[in-house]
Amino acid sequence: MNILGISAFYHDSAACLVQDGKIICAAQEERFTREKHDSSFPSNAIGYCLDESKLSGQDLDFVAFYDKPFVKFDRILSTYLAYAPLGLGSFIKAMPLWIKKKLWIKEEIRKELEFDGKMIFLEHHESHAASAFFPSPFQEAAFLTMDGVGEWATTSYGQGKGHEIEILAELHFPHSIGLLYSAFTYYTGFKVNSGEYKVMGLAPYGEPRYKDLILTELLDLKENGSFRMNMDYFDYCAGLTMTNSRFEELFGGPSRKPESPLTQREMDLARSVQEVTEEVMLRMTRHVFKETGQKNLCLAGGVALNCVGNGRILREGPFEKIWIQPAAGDAGGALGAALFVWYQYLKNSRSSDGKKDAQQGSYLGPSFENESITEYLKKNNAPYSELREDEIAERTADLIAEQKVIGWFQGRMEFGPRALGNRSIIGDARSPKMQEVMNLKIKFRESFRPFAPSVLEERVSDYFEIDRPSPYMLLVAPIKKEHQKELTDEEKKLSGIQQLNAARSTVPAVTHVDYSARIHTVSKEENPLYHQMIRRFDQKYGCPVIINTSFNVRGEPIVCTPEDAYRCFMRTHMDYLMMGNCLLDKREQKPLDKDTDWQKEFELD
Repeated sequence: MNILGISAFYHDSAACLVQDGKIICAAQEERFTREKHDSSFPSNAIGYCLDESKLSGQDLDFVAFYDKPFVKFDRILSTYLAYAPLGLGSFIKAMPLWIKKKLWIKEEIRKELEFDGKMIFLEHHESHAASAFFPSPFQEAAFLTMDGVGEWATTSYGQGKGHEIEILAELHFPHSIGLLYSAFTYYTGFKVNSGEYKVMGLAPYGEPRYKDLILTELLDLKENGSFRMNMDYFDYCAGLTMTNSRFEELFGGPSRKPESPLTQREMDLARSVQEVTEEVMLRMTRHVFKETGQKNLCLAGGVALNCVGNGRILREGPFEKIWIQPAAGDAGGALGAALFVWYQYLKNSRSSDGKKDAQQGSYLGPSFENESITEYLKKNNAPYSELREDEIAERTADLIAEQKVIGWFQGRMEFGPRALGNRSIIGDARSPKMQEVMNLKIKFRESFRPFAPSVLEERVSDYFEIDRPSPYMLLVAPIKKEHQKELTDEEKKLSGIQQLNAARSTVPAVTHVDYSARIHTVSKEENPLYHQMIRRFDQKYGCPVIINTSFNVRGEPIVCTPEDAYRCFMRTHMDYLMMGNCLLDKREQKPLDKDTDWQKEFELD
């Protein structure tokens, strides 16, 4: 039984193939088109899923789509009518795409796939809920989904049991914790649906000076986590921007211009909305616990990528265990839709052991054999040395210890926004300068942004205040006291971005200014080579933690192919590239034939 799941036309389009209940492959369209957050119909991702499984469109039994386009269109039309004549410009801009394309998804699927079988259209939050519960390790669990907006729902909760999920309650547009966070993303000068994690990273530099103002003027928050937003301050219902002049007046000035210097005001705004969001998440989870009586919780939707909030739910919430869908945003909707058809529509049985999930480490994308890697390198006259399997871990560990920055390209590409040790850039977490070097010279991004640690799963509790794995980099936890360093009197006086100059722990490159880290635990079972390399680094140099950041530069998706990896390697100050068994030294490479001014190529967006 072959079921194809599709998400498209909002952001992060994706495709997933489920075969007899097993997730065979999944990928975002952006990885193939190289357009970040690509929202177009995922022709390339679908092509990959079919090729990987040696199928054609006619071999599919079902195609599942992650939302209901006509219901979403109804919400958009109803909203425009409610705000008319305001929003005419936005209406004129949005309608042609809907009339020409978005409403005819069924016809597009039939045409693209030559598919004449059954199609199932789920509600958006139903897809999120399915992506949260069905791959989870739990036979029974509560779920909570939070995002910007689907059709009408912006938040939902319910419970899953065996092969069924049931949504018990929803919050509806325009009242949305995701859109509130996006409004502050826009106001602080970052890109909506892309820069929210920058706001989360900026928050520890600020103070929650505006928290009370948000809770009194913008949000009527109830004890159970439900809320209503004061729409007098927002423009996203009918306008082309997230906030309006009243919002600017309330917070003392216009929104920050993108790429202009960050001030303490933006840091304080980020901290304020982050704390409000965490409070909403905590109240919601307490209410869900009370209403469902379940001991386990599954999370999905874009807000579930807020790993600081997730960490607080784990530490302070009432649930014993939580599991978060690694592709929590719209991409994961494709996965949820396909699994929903297998389990709930077709009523197939489902069993789980309470420990191991069905996501397979989220290594669900394309992989490339050594033969195809060497073929590409030879064709492009790229010098390399070929290592034996048993040499890869040792050589890489030594290079990290020498303070080299390494592109690490191995196995199947990750599904979701995080690099989990197959498409990663790695470095020495012990170096106090490595965060700034990698941000500015490798990633070409803002220097304030923290890097995540990859840590051996069996050693995570030696370095971090967490007692369980975090395989998908979706939990934040404090550095253990014994690894923290006391600041000098001079360092204590530092404020804003200058706080970066203080080494706060024995692994300063992955320690944020609030002594926290976004943890990625590495399992020997799920990623043996990456685990072996970090273990070798620990054995030789006494540290089971390295830096792990995604293999891309700012404004570009994570690399997919050997060509993507080589081009990224050549256009940054990376020192080495370990691609399959091939090790490339930057000093030996010839400049690319095309424009070699990589800084111009990757202008800051």
